[in-house]
Amino acid sequence: MTDYRARSMWLDDYPGELTPRPSLPGSVDVDVAIVGAGFTGLWTAYYLKKADPSLRVAVLEREIAGFGASGRNGGWCHSIFPGSRELAARAHGRQAVIDQQRAMHRTVREVARVVEAEGIDARLRLGGQLDLATSPVQLLRLREAVEYERSWGFGEDDYALLGAAEMRRRIAVAGCLGAGYTPHGAAVDPARLVRGLAEVVERLGVPIYERTPVVRLQPHIARTPLGDVRAEVVVRATEAFTPQLPGYERSLVPIYSLMIGTEPLPQAFWDEVGWSGHEVFGDFRFVIFYAMHTTDGRIALGGRGAPYHYGSRVSEEYERDATVYGHLRTLLGQLFPALGDVRVTHHWGGAVAAPRDWYSSVGLDRATGMAWAGGYVGDGVSTTNLAGRTLCDLIRGEQTELTRLPWVDHRSPRWEPEPLRWLAVNAALKAMGSADDVETRTGRPSRRAVWVKRLTGA
Repeated sequence: MTDYRARSMWLDDYPGELTPRPSLPGSVDVDVAIVGAGFTGLWTAYYLKKADPSLRVAVLEREIAGFGASGRNGGWCHSIFPGSRELAARAHGRQAVIDQQRAMHRTVREVARVVEAEGIDARLRLGGQLDLATSPVQLLRLREAVEYERSWGFGEDDYALLGAAEMRRRIAVAGCLGAGYTPHGAAVDPARLVRGLAEVVERLGVPIYERTPVVRLQPHIARTPLGDVRAEVVVRATEAFTPQLPGYERSLVPIYSLMIGTEPLPQAFWDEVGWSGHEVFGDFRFVIFYAMHTTDGRIALGGRGAPYHYGSRVSEEYERDATVYGHLRTLLGQLFPALGDVRVTHHWGGAVAAPRDWYSSVGLDRATGMAWAGGYVGDGVSTTNLAGRTLCDLIRGEQTELTRLPWVDHRSPRWEPEPLRWLAVNAALKAMGSADDVETRTGRPSRRAVWVKRLTGA
C-alpha cells in the first residue's frame, strides 16, 4: 500500500483518513467523466453539480484525491496568471487581458467564499502576496514590475510598492530592500483544501473512483483496466501526469519543484520576525522560491532547480534531491538568520506542468466531447478554481464572461521531441540558475535569463 502521508508535509499532517475510496466497479455511462481528482477535477465537479444537480458526474483518479500537486504545493492561493499578457493581447485585445487578470483577482476571494460556505477546514488566510527585492538588481526589477502593472491599469489597490522599512514592519527578512504587495493572495493548507473539497463533492452526489487509472482518452470515452466510462464530455484534468497518456506525450513538460518544512517555531521567533499577516512571499530571482507561514507556526519553503527527466518521466525518486534541499535549507537561513539550527521535519516534492508557451488554457471540443484545463506552471491553486467555473459554463453551453476570457480554447504548441526536449529544458534550468549566480557576483542584470524567457515563452 502506498504511503500517501510521505508525499508531503500537508498530507502527513492531514487529520482525516487517506485510505483510497472504492475503485470503478465496471463500465458506466455518465454525463461528464472527469479524469483526475486534484483541484481542477474537483472544482469542475463542484460547480457542475451546484449548477445542475441532475447531471451525472463521475471522477476517476489513479491514486487518491490530492495525490499530485494539489496535495503537495506551496500553499499559495494567488492571482498570478501563467501566460503572456502580450501574447493574449495580440490575439484578443487589451481589454480581454485585463478581464482575465481581474477574474484571477476575484478567484482568490471565490476560493475563500467556498471554503467558508462549505465548512472546509483549509486553514486559509487572506494575507496577500509579497514579491521581495533582496538585492539592488532585484530592486530594479521590482520597480519595473510596478510600472508594468500600472501600464495595464492596475493601481495601488492591486499592486503596491513597499519600502524597506514598511516591509520590515510586515516581515523582517534579512537584506530586504523593498517589496511589491498585492492583497489578491492567500495562504492555505492545500491537502486540507483538496481533501475537504472531495468530501463536499461526494456529498453532492459525485462518486470519486480512486485507484482507477485511466489508460487512454478517446472521444466520449475514458478507458480504464476496470471498465470504460462513456460520457457526453470527458474532462482531462491530469496536469503533470498528462504526458503519460497516449497521444499527449509532448503536450506538457513535468518540472519538479521541491519543498522543506520546519518544526513549529517558538513564539520568540515570531515576535522578532513578525509575519502575523501570513502573507506568502518570494523574490525576484530567476530560480524561484516560495515561502509561507503555516497556522501551526512552521515555515514551508519551496523552490525549483531539480532537473527535467528524459521522456517527461515522473517518479517518486525524483521527488527527493539532496542538492536542492541543501539550497533550500541555506536559503532559509539567509532569509531568517534567527532560525539558527532549526530542525527541518519534512522534505517533499512533485511535478508542475509547463506548456511550450507557458500559457495555461481551458477548453472544450464539442465534436469529440473532450475538455481540458491545465498547464498552470505551479500557479494552480487558484487558477484551477477559475478553470472549474469556466469548464462548468462551457459544458453547460452557456456564454458568460468566463467563457469569453482569452485562455479559453487556447492551443499551446507541442514540445520538441526527445532528446531535444531534454537538452533544451535542462539547459534552460541551468541557465536560469547561473543567471542568479552572475547577478550575485557582479551586481548587474543578467542577459541570459532574458534570452531563456524569450525562448521558452515564460
